[in-house]
Amino acid sequence: MSASKTDIARRVFNHTFKLDPIIRSLLDTDFYKLLMLQMIWGLYRDVDATFSLTNRTTSVKLAEEIDSGALREQLDHARTLRFTKKEMIWLAGNTFYGTKQIFSPEFLAWLEDFKLPDYELSTRDGQFELHFHGKWVETTMWEIPALAIINELRSRAAMRGMGRFELDVLYARAKAKLWDKVERLQQLPDLKISDFGTRRRHSFLWQRWCVEALKEGLGEALTGTSNVLLAMDTDLEAQGTNAHELPMVAAALARDEVTLKRAPYKVLEDWQSYYGGNLLIVLPDAFGTAAFLRDAPDWVADWTGFRPDSAPAIEGGEAIIRWWQERGRDPREKLLIFSDGLDTETIEAAYRHFDGRVRMAFGWGTNLTNDFAGVAPHGTPQLEPISLVIKVSSANGRPAIKLSDNPAKAVGDPQEIARYIRVFGTEGMAELPVAV
Repeated sequence: MSASKTDIARRVFNHTFKLDPIIRSLLDTDFYKLLMLQMIWGLYRDVDATFSLTNRTTSVKLAEEIDSGALREQLDHARTLRFTKKEMIWLAGNTFYGTKQIFSPEFLAWLEDFKLPDYELSTRDGQFELHFHGKWVETTMWEIPALAIINELRSRAAMRGMGRFELDVLYARAKAKLWDKVERLQQLPDLKISDFGTRRRHSFLWQRWCVEALKEGLGEALTGTSNVLLAMDTDLEAQGTNAHELPMVAAALARDEVTLKRAPYKVLEDWQSYYGGNLLIVLPDAFGTAAFLRDAPDWVADWTGFRPDSAPAIEGGEAIIRWWQERGRDPREKLLIFSDGLDTETIEAAYRHFDGRVRMAFGWGTNLTNDFAGVAPHGTPQLEPISLVIKVSSANGRPAIKLSDNPAKAVGDPQEIARYIRVFGTEGMAELPVAV
């Protein structure tokens, strides 16, 4: 049954009190995870990688809002899941980005038996300490479901004392709030937008409702969803390319500073060996966009486009356009994918600023699937999203680091962060508030 036909308030009221699996399928993840997984399986199968939870909204004590026993139940349930025959047939037979059989038969045969590895959970100073140790090819798949579990458990905890009518009002207001955004976005004639909201969604059912609302309200402007399960169930394109963990692991494995500086481009060479066409999207900001552009080989300019992820959309886009022009490339033939903390105002501003100068697409995340600010009948701050991430924290026992264009988003050991800054510099970095 589709979310649009599901009484979400009734479902929440009836099921909040007992185990209602948050993760129902291993396909309930972002598409870039499967694309990266195939490359990791092919090239880095023996690399160990630990992923760790970081709550950047330190004022929120997660372990005081969420019952650790409930968290363990949900994590343990996710470990029982396997890809189903229907899911494997869909992955093997579907066309992604115009390419049939993007996943090799050998990789799919391995994937059939995939299961999520064990985890390590404890609490400290009101926060969860959650780590996933093991082979990179296994631990990488925990990031999305674990974040979705924690965020939905937080939503459930916030709504636990609400009655049926209070929940009705809550969801009615949230639906109206989203539809107001849809009506604003309808005014952008050539908009291309996709759902990127899995990691920090309010709930699985709510994400599904949001995607179906966009499908009706925006029509062809909705180009797809990053959520593979929703793409399969709603007949949308699964969208996504790669993420920060690739350069982070490559950099962690580097034995000297020369290799470290080259790491972001080494993983692009690896990626290009697996994928082409519209999958050639550069994510430049793991160690700072300015540093990436300064040292990038000329062949990077031949890629389809960039996804500026932590710099403000307009400033980041302008820097990339200048870089293309300096290398004799026509920005009108290139693609910018904006995805950092977007909402209608930032989407409208970037669209109008770059319209006619470059191809654009937007990945709409947390403010699509978890915008309940101001809609709870009595005000419930626990329904407002927080900046929660799971990032690779070590590779083969060596610390993994992310600098970002926004130093407030940097993660990793402070001494290693200082070393990376010495190598890559701080050009173009500016600390900004991190809401989501």
